[in-house]
Amino acid sequence: MASNKKKARIAGLLYLVVVLTGFFSLAYVPSKLIFWDNPTETFNAIKASQTLFRFGIVSGIICYIFFLMLPVALYKLLAPVNELYAKLMVLLAIISVPVSFLNIQNKFSVLSLINGENDTVFTNEQLQSQVMFYLNQYDNGILMVSIFWGLWLFPFGYLVYKSGFLPTIFGVLLIMGCFGYLINFFGNTLIPGYSDFGFSKYIRIPSALGEIGICLWLLIIGAKEKTALT
Repeated sequence: MASNKKKARIAGLLYLVVVLTGFFSLAYVPSKLIFWDNPTETFNAIKASQTLFRFGIVSGIICYIFFLMLPVALYKLLAPVNELYAKLMVLLAIISVPVSFLNIQNKFSVLSLINGENDTVFTNEQLQSQVMFYLNQYDNGILMVSIFWGLWLFPFGYLVYKSGFLPTIFGVLLIMGCFGYLINFFGNTLIPGYSDFGFSKYIRIPSALGEIGICLWLLIIGAKEKTALT
């Protein structure tokens, strides 16, 4: 059987790919190409940088593929701590993947509009409006899937906290991250202009610290050769 250290480093490597591709597709590319208050600038930016936009799509697909494998790798490491919580962790993580893949279709629709496949149907203003519509639909899809991006962190954080071979602080941060995702989901859904509130960004900090922290710990340090009892 593989040692805890080997299992941890495999999980850490998978997690690193998820973190890097997720950051590129969800943060870097939108920051360069999407201007929510300016449809014309957004349309022109994507049209002038289609390669970057396409790399964002591919990066997202790679992220979701690796996110299918990540909870399975973590299950092998953490199931001895509590098998029920480990199965729940896998289930909540994997549910998000098909939703995420379907959501990417909105970006392909943007490409179709940018490339003029409907030039005979829409004016420039209508094309720009349609592009923003699909970008907003994609953003709404990300908001919806963030429910599961949050929920899976609760059993994951619990397992890390109880493991005895991983730092408990990461478990606490992951559990806090779960509630951060849920607060942001309900805030964005129930409160108009919620994203403009400054504290919404700070609520994401525990999940970022927890996920990046446990990723690097698994990859660099690994795990001790012992497991805790449930």
